[in-house]
Amino acid sequence: MNKQKIFTGPVAVVSWLKKAVQELGNHSDRLDAINIYPVADGDTGSNMFNTARAMLGAVKDIPEAELTGMDLGALLKIASRAGMEQAHGNSGTLLAVFLSGFAEPLTGHPRLTGPALADALESGSVRAWSALSEPVPGTMLSVIQAAAKSAKKSLRETETDPSSRACLLHVMGAIYEDVLAAVLATETQLPELNDANVVDAGAVGMMLVLDSLSAVVVGEHVVESRYQPLHGYGVQDPHIHAEAIHEEGFEVMSTIELGALEAATLRAKLDSIGTSVIMSPMSSPSVGQELYRWRVHVHVTVAETAIECMRSVGEPTAITVTELSSVRHD
Repeated sequence: MNKQKIFTGPVAVVSWLKKAVQELGNHSDRLDAINIYPVADGDTGSNMFNTARAMLGAVKDIPEAELTGMDLGALLKIASRAGMEQAHGNSGTLLAVFLSGFAEPLTGHPRLTGPALADALESGSVRAWSALSEPVPGTMLSVIQAAAKSAKKSLRETETDPSSRACLLHVMGAIYEDVLAAVLATETQLPELNDANVVDAGAVGMMLVLDSLSAVVVGEHVVESRYQPLHGYGVQDPHIHAEAIHEEGFEVMSTIELGALEAATLRAKLDSIGTSVIMSPMSSPSVGQELYRWRVHVHVTVAETAIECMRSVGEPTAITVTELSSVRHD
């Protein structure tokens, strides 16, 4: 059995976010180059990097003495909330939503174990899939789901002590292999990707995030050669999205406080006027209150129609509007 030291506490969580920011930054150009779904706008890598950087920024300056006394869930909730508040694009929003779900089962856990990791991945998967009105396989959602299923399956197959280092390494190893398989499979799951002969950019980005976790836990590096089999994923590849048909319209994002009924009403309204609708609660209501703080994302033809929908049920804040056709060619 591998006896190397592994890192599982709150300091490791901050290291994970640092590693994820580093890897997403190093790979952002390649992710942007193959970004053709759901919108061929060449910014998936940039969006995931900027969102991860916001999450890291919320926790990186916590004093080590305070950090070591925190549980994993509390620390990740701080990071995920910052990510939700400052999320960039569809992929960045889903990354923050995933981390928010990932954090929940880790409340009260001072360190990561195999069962805790499996529960966190399952929770993150459920949160990410449920945030989208129309979740689509063949995207980063499939990678998250594959990791969650792999973790649960590996736990059933091992007889090691659930709290042991060996159990965590067993679970992490299973995830490591199945995540790559899920990314490779995205090319055949979506016609747009199959036609372009590329894997999904968001799926690769999520693989980088999970590989970063694995690298930090076992004290190793992300293996660059692991990404070579991914179709279209080469430094010299052209920006494939430049030849794609670009969606006209706008990406509208906001934060809004709503009760459950009002949130369901808003989702229905946004579904009727736009696409890529994402709604996820950022926090639970305070004691004696019924309002959740929601992060909202939608693609629409006319930005003001989405903003009017939001204002019909509440007071949106932190509104951002980005033109979908503003394609990157750098």
